[in-house]
Amino acid sequence: MNIYVGNLQYDATEEQLREAFEEFGEVETIKIITDKYSGRSKGFGFVEMPNDEEANGAITGLNGKDFAGRTLRVNMARPREPRPSYNGGGGGGGRW
Repeated sequence: MNIYVGNLQYDATEEQLREAFEEFGEVETIKIITDKYSGRSKGFGFVEMPNDEEANGAITGLNGKDFAGRTLRVNMARPREPRPSYNGGGGGGGRW
């Protein structure tokens, strides 16, 4: 199961997150999302756990709990919404 983790401290590490989630079971992957320009954390990330029962236990056990001074928001991640594609056109506006 892919789990969304929000309201992270900006200096939280993937290792700290792993330690918190491993109390509930096996953790496959952890990814804290960062800004592509500054490299700074955006304050959220994703944890993948292969066992749904353990993942649900982690969600229940960590949602609303204090993590490094912030209250975590933890829930099952929603599938990524497709982004609209822009053709770069738009036409008009030019002078003839």
